[in-house]
Amino acid sequence: MIAVLLACLLLWSAPARAAVLEVGSTGTAVTQVQKKLIQWGYLSGSADGRYGAKTKSAVEAFQRKNGLSVDGRVGPATAAAMGVTLSGASSGGSTAASATIISADHRLLSKLVYAEARGESYKGQVAVAAVVLNRVASASFPNTISGVIYQSGAFSCVSNGSINNTPDATAIRAARDALNGWDPTGGCLYYYNPKATSDQWIRTRTVKTVIGNHRFAV
Repeated sequence: MIAVLLACLLLWSAPARAAVLEVGSTGTAVTQVQKKLIQWGYLSGSADGRYGAKTKSAVEAFQRKNGLSVDGRVGPATAAAMGVTLSGASSGGSTAASATIISADHRLLSKLVYAEARGESYKGQVAVAAVVLNRVASASFPNTISGVIYQSGAFSCVSNGSINNTPDATAIRAARDALNGWDPTGGCLYYYNPKATSDQWIRTRTVKTVIGNHRFAV
């Protein structure tokens, strides 16, 4: 009888222990975390599925930037912020957790991405979100996401009302990837579709990269 009770206790406690990735962990969930950290610039090298000291340090850096408890372990809170699940790989960020709104800023940025870039590739959507964040970091623009987005004349989606549309899961994930540090533009402050704008001033900006229909410039 005692043996049966012990076995039940072990079964009940196993999932709780499994719901944390830490030094020594291996598998597809670790690989997915590493891929995210590499994509966002926290980790260099390859995603080998082995949670070692470098991965721990990268997780700590991610936690510090996102205001999480810094312990170098990927528990439920850190996993949710990363957009991964702890029960397996998140298949490139396509899990339900990765499409969860985590803050008012995230919601607004997701709406901007959906309104401005929903026909673009995933990378192109992240790039649009990154431009907003680059403006927030620049002394030449307002220092909040809402300030940048609602700055007079900054984005056509505000003037035409499409900023009020409900974002889809892809836009939500793209906004979070940008918030977490992925910037496919390399620091650009502007973007435009040359086929859809008659603005001559924007064409004077130096284009650094082209992603889909958008040119990204400084």
